[in-house]
Amino acid sequence: MGWAAQGSPLGGPNFGDYTRVWIPDPDEVWRSAEIIKDYKEGDKSLQLKLEDETLYEYPINLQGNELPFLRNPDILVGQNDLTALSYLHEPAVLHNLKVRFLESNHIYTYCGIVLVAINPYEQLPIYEQDVIYAYSGQNMGDMDPHIFAVAEEAYKQMARDEKNQSIIVSGESGAGKTVSAKYAMRFFATVGGSASETNIEAKVLASSPIMEAIGNAKTTRNDNSSRFGKYIQIGFDKEYHIIGANMRTYLLEKSRVVFQAEDERNYHIFYQLCASSSLPEFKELGLTCAEDFFYTSQGGDTSIDGVDDADDFEKTRHAFTLLGVKESHQMTIFRIIAAILHLGNLEIQGERDGEACSHLSSFCSLLGVEQSQMQHWLCHRKLVTTAETYVKSMTLHQVVNARNALAKHIYAQLFSWIVQHVNKALHSTVGQHSFIGVLDIYGFETFEVNSFEQFCINYANEKLQQQFNSHVFKLEQEEYMKEGIPWTLIDFYDNQPCIDLIEAKLGILDLLDEECKVPKGTDQNWVQKLYDRHAASQHFQKPRMSNTSFIVLHFADKVEYQSEGFLEKNRDTVYEEQINILKASKVKMVADLFQEEGAVPAAALRKGTPRIKVRSASPAFKAANKEHRKTVGHQFRNSLQLLMETLNATTPHYVRCIKPNDEKLPFKFDPKRAVQQLRACGVLETIRISAAGFPSRWSYPDFFDRYRVLMNKRDLSKNDKKQICQTLLEDLIKDPDKFQFGRTKIFFRAGQVAYLEKLRADKFRAATIMIQKTVRGWLQRAKYQRLRRATLALQRYARGHLARRLYENLRRTRAAIILQKQYRMVRMRRAFLRVRNATITIQAFARGMFVRRIYRQMLMEHKATILQKFARGWLARVRLRRARAAAVVLQCHWRRLQARRQLKALRIEARSAQHLKKLNIGMENKVVQLQRKVDEQNKENKLLNEQLSMLTSAHSSEVEKLKKELQEYQQSQRGEGNQLLSLQEEMERLRMELERAHGEREVMEDSHGKERDLLRKVRLSRISDLEEENTLLKQEKEELNSRILYEFARNTVEENIQLKKELEEDRSRYQNLIKEYASLEQRYDRLMDEITIIKQTPGHRRNPSNQSSLESDSNNPSICTSEIGDTEDVIQQVEEIGMEKAAMDMTLFLKLQKRVRELELERKKLQTQLEKKEQETQADNEADIPEIRGVVKGSFGKRQELESENKKLKNELNELRKAIADHATQNNSSNNVQDSYNLLLNQLKSANEELEVRKEEVLILRSQIMKAAQQKETGKNMVKESKTEDWGYLNEDGELGLAYQGLKQVARLLEEQLQNQRREHEEEMEALKNQVDSMQEELEKQQQALLQTLQLSPEVQVELGLQQEITRLTNENLDLKELLEKLENNEKKLKKQLKIYMKKVQDFEVVPVERRSHKRNMQVAVQRKEKDFQGMLEYYKEDEPLLIRNLITDLKPQAVSATVPCLPAYILFMCIRHADYINDDQKVHSLLTSTINGIKKVLKKHHDDFEMTSFWLANTCRLLHCLKQYSGEEAFMTQNTAKQNEHCLKNFDLTEYRQVLGHLSIQNYQQLINIAEGILQPMIVSAVLENESIQGLSSVKPMGYRKYSSNSGEGDNSYSLDEMIRQLNSFHSIMCDQGLDPEIIQQVFKQLFYMINAVALNNLLLRKDVCSWSTGMQLRFNISQLEEWLRGKNLQQSGAAQTLEPLIQAAQLLQLKKKTSEDAEAICSLCTSLTTQQIVKILNLYTPVNEFEERVTVAFIRNIQVNLKGCELEGTNDISVVLVTSLLNHC
Repeated sequence: MGWAAQGSPLGGPNFGDYTRVWIPDPDEVWRSAEIIKDYKEGDKSLQLKLEDETLYEYPINLQGNELPFLRNPDILVGQNDLTALSYLHEPAVLHNLKVRFLESNHIYTYCGIVLVAINPYEQLPIYEQDVIYAYSGQNMGDMDPHIFAVAEEAYKQMARDEKNQSIIVSGESGAGKTVSAKYAMRFFATVGGSASETNIEAKVLASSPIMEAIGNAKTTRNDNSSRFGKYIQIGFDKEYHIIGANMRTYLLEKSRVVFQAEDERNYHIFYQLCASSSLPEFKELGLTCAEDFFYTSQGGDTSIDGVDDADDFEKTRHAFTLLGVKESHQMTIFRIIAAILHLGNLEIQGERDGEACSHLSSFCSLLGVEQSQMQHWLCHRKLVTTAETYVKSMTLHQVVNARNALAKHIYAQLFSWIVQHVNKALHSTVGQHSFIGVLDIYGFETFEVNSFEQFCINYANEKLQQQFNSHVFKLEQEEYMKEGIPWTLIDFYDNQPCIDLIEAKLGILDLLDEECKVPKGTDQNWVQKLYDRHAASQHFQKPRMSNTSFIVLHFADKVEYQSEGFLEKNRDTVYEEQINILKASKVKMVADLFQEEGAVPAAALRKGTPRIKVRSASPAFKAANKEHRKTVGHQFRNSLQLLMETLNATTPHYVRCIKPNDEKLPFKFDPKRAVQQLRACGVLETIRISAAGFPSRWSYPDFFDRYRVLMNKRDLSKNDKKQICQTLLEDLIKDPDKFQFGRTKIFFRAGQVAYLEKLRADKFRAATIMIQKTVRGWLQRAKYQRLRRATLALQRYARGHLARRLYENLRRTRAAIILQKQYRMVRMRRAFLRVRNATITIQAFARGMFVRRIYRQMLMEHKATILQKFARGWLARVRLRRARAAAVVLQCHWRRLQARRQLKALRIEARSAQHLKKLNIGMENKVVQLQRKVDEQNKENKLLNEQLSMLTSAHSSEVEKLKKELQEYQQSQRGEGNQLLSLQEEMERLRMELERAHGEREVMEDSHGKERDLLRKVRLSRISDLEEENTLLKQEKEELNSRILYEFARNTVEENIQLKKELEEDRSRYQNLIKEYASLEQRYDRLMDEITIIKQTPGHRRNPSNQSSLESDSNNPSICTSEIGDTEDVIQQVEEIGMEKAAMDMTLFLKLQKRVRELELERKKLQTQLEKKEQETQADNEADIPEIRGVVKGSFGKRQELESENKKLKNELNELRKAIADHATQNNSSNNVQDSYNLLLNQLKSANEELEVRKEEVLILRSQIMKAAQQKETGKNMVKESKTEDWGYLNEDGELGLAYQGLKQVARLLEEQLQNQRREHEEEMEALKNQVDSMQEELEKQQQALLQTLQLSPEVQVELGLQQEITRLTNENLDLKELLEKLENNEKKLKKQLKIYMKKVQDFEVVPVERRSHKRNMQVAVQRKEKDFQGMLEYYKEDEPLLIRNLITDLKPQAVSATVPCLPAYILFMCIRHADYINDDQKVHSLLTSTINGIKKVLKKHHDDFEMTSFWLANTCRLLHCLKQYSGEEAFMTQNTAKQNEHCLKNFDLTEYRQVLGHLSIQNYQQLINIAEGILQPMIVSAVLENESIQGLSSVKPMGYRKYSSNSGEGDNSYSLDEMIRQLNSFHSIMCDQGLDPEIIQQVFKQLFYMINAVALNNLLLRKDVCSWSTGMQLRFNISQLEEWLRGKNLQQSGAAQTLEPLIQAAQLLQLKKKTSEDAEAICSLCTSLTTQQIVKILNLYTPVNEFEERVTVAFIRNIQVNLKGCELEGTNDISVVLVTSLLNHC
């Protein structure tokens, strides 16, 4: 290879100590070693130390001066581009590929313009859709090497240069050519998707399963080896969308149909069909498993691990369907394939065995041919001579060959037919503008036995290698000429002689075709001709031990070919008779296969490709006979020539696939196999060409940044970086031939960059040594100072210790003396104290004995005195009791005598007062009703208080129960602190509610007490009024009594007889009264007994039985309270005594009430009788007069009886009250009965007053009756006169009538007021009851909710508590909002009123000069005040286009920038409101439709204008919000004021238009995001990753050819971070100025920062050159600048900063130490937003910039993976960047 010339680029001086070199090794090809002894010129060997520490002596050929290859610095190892290596040679290339493949798992590497792809034998998810988008639009050198990068470069050059492109994928079988070509086509299908709905890109991809099924097979080297070559042209239109495709195939391996080697298979389609033979539609094919057929079982195993043939067959059928192959054609294809399998199972027998074979019959039936004819011509052949034609039988060997040839021919024709239909499906009628071709062709092959197929394959690779060499040489020449470097011819390998040996006149192929034409030509004759013709050629050799083979020296290796079978394979003989039978097939498709044997016409292929004249890959041959058919070699040579013409007319891109091992093991690297393929595929030739010139190239800025440490201050002060670099190089490298200065780059010979790196490392090493020296000196000085300070401290402490020891000795001596002194003193004192204590004890006992004697004597005397005292007292008390008993007996007799006298007087008095008492039926019922109402209210109040107390007790018991449950729950759940806190908070809340309930109860009780006091006050005031009226009525009563007595005296003579009769009745009534009096006496005695009992039991407050009887009596509805006479004196006496505990007998009082009620009933009866009599006076006056007199007399007698009875009852009541008062004076210690007694006392007063009123009413009634009787006796006319006279007499001045009418009105008013008060009280009580019920229900609900909550889990409790709290707060918020609205409305009303009043005040204050002017001014002011704008804008229908044009179409955002934001939206809404106001639906719909269409038109026109898009996004959202707020959207109308509700639309529901505007807003927002992303995306990588914000921090590494060639022709697209921040400021200011909602602005920037994070992180994960410590520092600084910008714009709440968290953690990961297990733990704890795959990817990509940094070891990465294995970091990753789901999960 000529590598020896490059062995020592710098000669001997570089081979010094510790220099690392490469030496040959039989196992590893190349092995690293280190020189341990300086090499001197003339030494015969090098002293080396291998990596395993063994010593090795390497011999040197002094004649050739072949020194070992130098090894590159570690900093250059693992480069993306092999041309970036300083030393370019085979071991460096091999080592770089090995490191990338095994340590970083990178399968792609650049080698100049070539992409080297190593087959990983493992499915890697690096080809997903997201990865395609990541590489789309990127420069080829900016990202990590990838097949997508090559495809993007081809696509970009096609669009930029308008030149057709080709991607040449080559490699040996199993290297991954097919997969690489398939992924390249997938990239084009994704990036250049068709603009129409034809889905042509899916069809292009669908062709792959079909071609793999019919053209791929399993070999020993590959499970899916392509056994044919193909060139796919993907056509594009002017917009660079895919419009179609065309496929050309080369040299199908037909021999595989009939023969497979060991561990190989036939084509996949045979096994797929056999695996699906059980399907119903395939029953007629007669297939079984693949092992049963000869053509599919020769290789042994018929299955492939991990491959499901049946599933693949379904994919193949689906692909056929997608490409438009009819179902009938598909079935015919499967019938032909099945027929080939049956043909292989034919049994060849002798003539005498005439039985037909079942497989033959299946073969004929499937193909639709005659079985007998096929059977005959399979065993016979036709010989045609000039004279005659005859049929000849063939031998068994000939029959087998004929059968196999027929099978191969059938399959070849079927293959051609499928390719033709695939091209037909991919063909497009649209004119093709350009195309990209993908060539998937076999690589250089060499086996133990090489035949015709290997010869053709290697011939094709020779042609491709020639084209590759010329292209590489051409690129090198162009690069040098562009940079102005002097061009010198580089000697590179030219394989044209080898190609001439094969294809020139009388070459190998020409001689082969000539031998095929000879009737008796053989392989041996052909080989002999080769020996004779080409023996002198340097590329042709004859083997020593063989006469049937020959050797060709190819560019990759020399290959020995076996000549056996060359002629037969070149002829590809098929007998014409068999073809004619197939032409006559009943199956149309089978017949068509053999009618015109050829490919698609050339005209069809040339359509749409005007730039290149493309001919058919398989030229048509006209005749089917063997004489006129072209040989296989001739066809292949023509197809190859056509391919080379196509490739030469395009810009090629090369992909070289490498097979790492023959065992197909994942990520195993075999150096021998890799080197062999690198040599064969031309990669090393590319390296050699680059190394022969100037392989290392640096731009001036990068070189300046990298090697500025080698410059002095004087040079750095210059501004011209180019001049500085030139000066530096001239000083460092003395040989000017080692470098050249170009226009933009510096070119270096091989090894010069390593030399510069060595100088740079030496400079850093010197600086490091200086820093280390200074630091170590400082550390030693600090250490000495610490030792000195420690020594002084030790001395100080030692001396102090000795001094303290001496002091301690002296102190202890003194203490011993003191102890001795004190001990002796204590011993003497204790002896003295013992003697003293004994003496005192004796004295104490003696004195105590004498004292006790004296005490006993005094005690006896005292007891005798006490006995005397008690005896004398008993005697005195006995005498006292005797005297008191005698006095009591005397008093009783005297009092009984007085009582009898009083009883007699009372009887007489009762006799005269009885009639008056009957007539005294009056107002007591109303008083009783009042009393009953008060009692009922008191009872209800008592019941309510009891209910409240019961509720309180129940609530307290429930709270106690809950407390107990809470304590139990706390004991069982002590560990759950959060739940305990929540329960405590719940208890506190319940306690607060309980306290609030108690407070409400107290408020209710206070209000009830106040109402009760108010009722008492009202009642007392009314009673006082009644007393005043009573006094007046008493005066009138006395006057009336005097008049009545005068009338009685005048009429006594006339009524004496009648009175005698009435006397008897009175006597009977008197007897009844006596009986009642007796009963009253008995009751009185019983009461006296009870009083005596009460007197004998002091301290007894109240009898429960009395209380219960009182309650029962008071509850009896038949008993009513009444007054019983005039008892003011007794009441005053009781009040003066101040009874507080009067236990009066309520039974007596109730009896009196009953009696009064009976009197009231009698009064009513009398009044009714009087009314009846007055009505009957006109009919029968004389008959009624005696009756009226009788009634009057009876009433008079009853009056006397009532008066006497009343007096008697008064006396009894007074006595009873006196007795009660006496008892009350004795028992005055309790206050429990005071309230009830006072109430009863007030009732008695009011009853007394009411009784007086009733007496007066009785008198008035009596006078009326008497006067009526007198009038009726005198006659009808006289009655009227006497009546008026009597009324005038009785009612002088009208006082009596007025008093009576006033009394009735007062009664009505009192009754109405009582009813109103009762109604109000009932309503209040009902409200209180409802409130109590509601509080009880709420308490029960809360208790149930608490119980349910306690049964739930802690998490659910927390969530439920939060929901309840949120609900409560929401309700409170709504209530507060309602209250706020009411207050605001009131405030507005008050303000309006205040303004009006202020205006009026001002008007009143202004002195009018003239009345007219004053009125005019007043009128103007009123109009200005009352003017109310409706918020509508009127326009005419014909002005609508003008309105839309001025507001939307022609409006510029700058024109309304100084006005109200969103002004067009407000104006449009005002127009809509006016159309709604006039109820014009056509106007509304027309305006809205025109508005929406106008906005869409403006957005389409300004699809790339951010300001215009933002402007209309703000206006669209504003118009949408106005429609929602004023046309029925409840969520938007809740906050409306009354004025705003008045502006709501009245006639139209614009729901559909709101939905359309919502969609338009979303579309507008998406367009805004797309514009912003389109502006920002080109800036992100340059500004965030590449921008050097911190000057001098980053350090450029050597870059390869791709870094500089891919950007050629393009301008400088670098951006700084300040430029990107200025762009963000522009976005923010535009959106804020145009009034866009803050929420939308926040969302916009959140999405933009998400995109910044995604793009930056994706590029970081796909670029090795930015994964360094310095880039991490720069990246962190740039991110901090972005975060500072967010804080400055008050956007930190938008969540945009959180979207940068993965990028921040990636930057921190680059900065962290990556060496120990502690570092791994720190990385795992810090990088929580990155997945395990992302972390591992960054660690694999991490590249040290300086040699002082260490690479991340594989062991550390494994440690990271182990630590992260159990952690589900993916669940915590909130930011999912573009590649998270595909590339980064498995890279």
